[in-house]
Amino acid sequence: MNYSSGQAGPVPGLPFFQSNAMKSRFCALVLIFAALRPLAGLVNFGGLDLSDDNRLLFRADAVQNGFAPQNALFVSRLTDLALTQLTAFPERMELIANGRLIQVRNAFGALRVPLAGGLPQTVPGFPSFVSGKAITGGRVEDMAASQDGRWLLYVDPVSSAYGNLILVDTQQGEKRTVALDIERPASQFPACWSPDSRVFVYAQRGKLYYYTVNPFPAAAVDERYRYIGEGTINSVSWSRTGDFFYLKGATVFKVRGSEIFARTLYADFLEIGAVSGKIPFDFDGNFDRFWIAPDSRSILFSKGGRNIFYYPLELDDFNTAEASLPYLLIPQCSYDINVLWSPSGTLTVIASVMREGTPVPVVYRLSPQVDSQAAGARERMAFVPLEAPPGLGGVLSPDGTKALFWGEQGIVLYDYINWRIQRTISSRPAFSCFWISNEEFVTGDDRRIERVQVSGARSLVCLAGVSDYGFEDKSTTMPRILAQTGGVWFVTDGVSPWAEAPNLQRRSASLVSGRYRVYLEPQSFGPYERLPMIRNTAGVGTVALVPGIQYQRESPAGDLPEAAEGVFSHGLRTGLREVALCFDLYDDITGLPQVLDSLRRFGCRVTFFLNGEFIRRYPEAARTIAAAGHETASMFFAPIDLSDSRFRIGADFISRGLARNEDEFYRASGGELSLLWHSPYYVNSTEIAEAAAQVGYRTASRDVDPMDWVSREDARRLGISQYPAADMIDRIVEAKRPGSIIPIRLGVLSGGRSDYLFLRLDVLLDALVRAGYSVVPVSTLMEHAR
Repeated sequence: MNYSSGQAGPVPGLPFFQSNAMKSRFCALVLIFAALRPLAGLVNFGGLDLSDDNRLLFRADAVQNGFAPQNALFVSRLTDLALTQLTAFPERMELIANGRLIQVRNAFGALRVPLAGGLPQTVPGFPSFVSGKAITGGRVEDMAASQDGRWLLYVDPVSSAYGNLILVDTQQGEKRTVALDIERPASQFPACWSPDSRVFVYAQRGKLYYYTVNPFPAAAVDERYRYIGEGTINSVSWSRTGDFFYLKGATVFKVRGSEIFARTLYADFLEIGAVSGKIPFDFDGNFDRFWIAPDSRSILFSKGGRNIFYYPLELDDFNTAEASLPYLLIPQCSYDINVLWSPSGTLTVIASVMREGTPVPVVYRLSPQVDSQAAGARERMAFVPLEAPPGLGGVLSPDGTKALFWGEQGIVLYDYINWRIQRTISSRPAFSCFWISNEEFVTGDDRRIERVQVSGARSLVCLAGVSDYGFEDKSTTMPRILAQTGGVWFVTDGVSPWAEAPNLQRRSASLVSGRYRVYLEPQSFGPYERLPMIRNTAGVGTVALVPGIQYQRESPAGDLPEAAEGVFSHGLRTGLREVALCFDLYDDITGLPQVLDSLRRFGCRVTFFLNGEFIRRYPEAARTIAAAGHETASMFFAPIDLSDSRFRIGADFISRGLARNEDEFYRASGGELSLLWHSPYYVNSTEIAEAAAQVGYRTASRDVDPMDWVSREDARRLGISQYPAADMIDRIVEAKRPGSIIPIRLGVLSGGRSDYLFLRLDVLLDALVRAGYSVVPVSTLMEHAR
């Protein structure tokens, strides 16, 4: 049946209201809320179709924040309410079980599909909608599969920011807890596997450990004997040869794979290694990354995500001739780097950059170039630009001769060595792809998961989503299920794989069988818009097909200090479930590209408070923020502490400082700042707010302080705590209330920090999604509070 079919049942009452006036006020607020674009991941069940044998077909549509909208087709046997998922949207895919199964992860949980083709199957021990897990929106939980596909690592959440690291043997179904209270994944999973799938390294609270799985230990060895050193998961890398590399300070350590099993239990990890090389900077695991060549003889190093250096390893630099080594300066607006390094040594760097609020790739190849300035026109290695592929995702074939790229413009197969398009696989947006062999790969879009050969031949693995569906019009005791996607009809009996069915007839949709009636019941407070309801006409009673869930109601805000008169520190505490995120930019751009990308993926519009020093240093960045559609507000013309007795803070001083910042922003962007500001460092008083109001400005403050501004030096000097970024997220989630204003400071603190909150923005946004909150600009809170 067409998805728009289905009927709604009666609107549920509001028994918790004590008066009609309260009901009216609440309904008005609900209407306001419906007009907003919510951050919370809403799920809509619909398209009910009930067969004569009491099976119910329906579709669920999920607005999965941080990713594309997706749907799934389900069938339920109403006699026992058993659920079966019939499609699998390929938000994330990995090959497991020694290449026999594809693990698919999406808004509806984790599922497995046979590589040879078949219907989705639940994964024992993994949460999924059909096994009872509620769909609350947010990100898909990340995982790390071993190279042979036998082992899986995932983080089982215990709070908004922490979880336990779990190891799963996909062959035996055995689980083991590896580490407790590990930080939940942000941009990278906190563990990485060796190429031979025998060992992995994981990061926990700024320290690195290793764990062996082959042979699978009867009991886990104490972490004290598996300790590597300090660092993040960015501090380590495996080469294709199985060698392990670890960057500490400016030193590159190398441990041969064969040594790990022979000696690590009897000696300090690094004692069995050797110094493989040095880099000219101290490594910072927050912002730096490195990649090892397939032959382990060279390293590519990214400093701050912008400066790219190539170095040979294991050189005797005491007696080495001078050399000009390759260097690449990529655009400052880059937020992610993908390195393709083939076994033959061909190296390509693909950087994702934000331009006019849209991510685009820029590509560079390390190639020999003739240095005409040198004596004898010597040849040297240099990075040269290449034409960008039509997609941000990219992966090499096992032999490194071909590359697959995918994204919103489709899927393209490249001749990697010569960098030219070999074949356009699809022009539809694609979400996940991987290679099976040098001649075959798997692709996934919103219609199908397919196996595709380099020659162009393809076969269906599973349907990814459907636009129309129903039961076969056939007088049998168990009619088959039909579904359409991309204009093509497919059929299954609910057990066998989907197969094309061009000439089958579909019966008219029905909401009634001889035993049941079905309808949709609207929901007022939670992630589900409507629930499928089952009424037993042969007996008594009506039940929901799936349990309804509600967002947790927040406790009162408590005795928070009141802001100065004229200062807006929070919005309404009742009604709308929304908070404002604001980002403070003083004089450093660090973190801005990553933040803009996260906000784009989650569909959030927020407030950026710009100081004049930032605008003067980074005028293009100021323009980019405005072009991305965010609210741009003022943070004065310079990072001045208005409580400093050296300044005479009067109405003239405030008005001139605000006007000067307006002019700075106009010169940089051609636009105007919002008439909204907060003073640097959130120094507020009634006098300051009144002075700003005289020139039309509204003064904002905060009611949640993440403490992300506290550096190591501040902690020592002021005697206050410096919290890890993950702790800050848990504190924010606990402290937030409807109407809260949550500031996040961008840039590196001069007094030093071990990690930064803005680098874990995905985790914070995910927590807000799951709590049912919308993220809005500060001005929106003000409007709703009138």
